[in-house]
Amino acid sequence: MQLTTAAIGNSRGIRLPKVLLDKHGFGDAVEAELRDDSLVLKPAKKARDGWEEAFRQMHEQGNDALLLPNFFWRRKRYCTIIEQF
Repeated sequence: MQLTTAAIGNSRGIRLPKVLLDKHGFGDAVEAELRDDSLVLKPAKKARDGWEEAFRQMHEQGNDALLLPNFFWRRKRYCTIIEQF
């Protein structure tokens, strides 16, 4: 597919056909990657995409323990920490 570029300020842009955008799930943002002598465009990933599956796997493997103590678990401990500041 050959596309033409359009002037956008000091830059150049390309317009992608709606059919192409819909077919590949493009939204308002894209990820651009340079590979060899090509420019590859992909739909932008959503924030925290895949986190649910990663957390599930961590839980199954027992890797989901807190790294810091839970200061808010006991009110007395929480008040002691606040008073130190």
